[in-house]
Amino acid sequence: MADFETLGERLAAHGVSRRAFVKYASWLGSMMALTPAASRAMAEGLAKARRQSVIWLSFQECTGCTESITRSFGPTLEDLIFDFISLDYHHTLMAASGEAIEHARHQAMEANKGKYIVAVDGAIPLGLDGMYSATAGESNLETLKATCKDAFAIISIGTCAAYGGIPKASPNPTGAVSVGDIVKDKPIINIPGCPPIPEAMTGTIAHLLAFGKIPELDHLGRPKAFFGDNIHDRCYRRPYYERGQFAKSFDDEGARNGWCLYEVGCKGPITYNACATTKWNAGVSFPIQSGHGCLGCSEPDFWDKGSFYTPLSGSIGPTAKLVGGAALAGAVAGVAAAAVARSRKSSLKKG
Repeated sequence: MADFETLGERLAAHGVSRRAFVKYASWLGSMMALTPAASRAMAEGLAKARRQSVIWLSFQECTGCTESITRSFGPTLEDLIFDFISLDYHHTLMAASGEAIEHARHQAMEANKGKYIVAVDGAIPLGLDGMYSATAGESNLETLKATCKDAFAIISIGTCAAYGGIPKASPNPTGAVSVGDIVKDKPIINIPGCPPIPEAMTGTIAHLLAFGKIPELDHLGRPKAFFGDNIHDRCYRRPYYERGQFAKSFDDEGARNGWCLYEVGCKGPITYNACATTKWNAGVSFPIQSGHGCLGCSEPDFWDKGSFYTPLSGSIGPTAKLVGGAALAGAVAGVAAAAVARSRKSSLKKG
C-alpha cells in the first residue's frame, strides 16, 4: 500500500462502493451503540484513515486471544491486517523469526514514534526479576516498558493483560501483574475476556482509526460499547429467571427446556460483556445459549472468586456473593412467596 493512500482509496481500488462501505460503517456503529450521526462520522473517519501501526506483544498467555481475533467476523482478520492496520509485530502470526522480528519491532517504534498502538495479551511476571517469561533475552517487563514508551495508546487484550488473569490467580507463583500495574503514563483500553469477543477487539481498533481518540470507558477501563451492560440484563433466558424457573443440574428437565442457569452457578448477573448480544462465531451462539452458565471471565479475579458452579446469592448486582444451594433456594422461595402475596392482595382489592 502506498504511503499516501487512505483506507477509502484502497477500498475503492478493490471495487468496494461507497454505499457498501457506509453500510458496513453503520453496522459497526450500531454494534457499538453509536448514534446514526456518529456512525456516519465513523464512515468518514475510516475513509480518511491511513494504515495504523500496531505492535502486538504476547506475554504470559495461552494464545487464546490471538485465536479469537483470527475468528473475527467484521472486520475479518485479513481486512484488519491489510486494510485497517499495519500489524508490524506479532510473535504468533509473523513468518519471520529471531533477530529479524525484533528488528521489525524497533523499526516500527522509530518510524511511528508517538503514533503507534501497542496491543498486549498476557500478564507480566515480576518474580525472578521478570525472568519467568522472556523473549530474545529480554524480560516481558523490559519489553513492555521499552515498547510502550513512545506509544499513542495501549490495548490490554484479554483478562490476563487487563487484570492479571489466570497467571495472577492464587498463589501467583510468578508474581504476575496486569499491564495497568506497570504502565502509568499512557492511555490504556482494557478488553477483558478469556478470550475476548473478536468484534470487541476489532471494533475498538476501528474506533481509534475513525475518531483518533479513546472510546468511552467504564470504571475498569473497558469500552462501554461492549462492556456497558451485564449479561443477565441481555440474556434471552431472563424471562425464566423472572418466573423462578431454574435448571437444577445440567441434565434435568429445566436444562433441556432452556430454563435459567442461575442455580447452577451462572455469573451473568455480575458480568459485564457483550456475549449475549454480539455472541461468538459470527453471532451463532454464546456459552449460556450452548447450555453452560457464564464464568464471569471479563471481571477481575474471576478465577479466585469461588467455584464456577456455586450459585450467587439472591441479590443481583456487583455486591452479589457466592452462597450454598440451600441459601439460594430460600432466597428464591422468599421472592416467590412475596409475589404470590402481592397477587392475592391485588385480587382482594379488585374484588
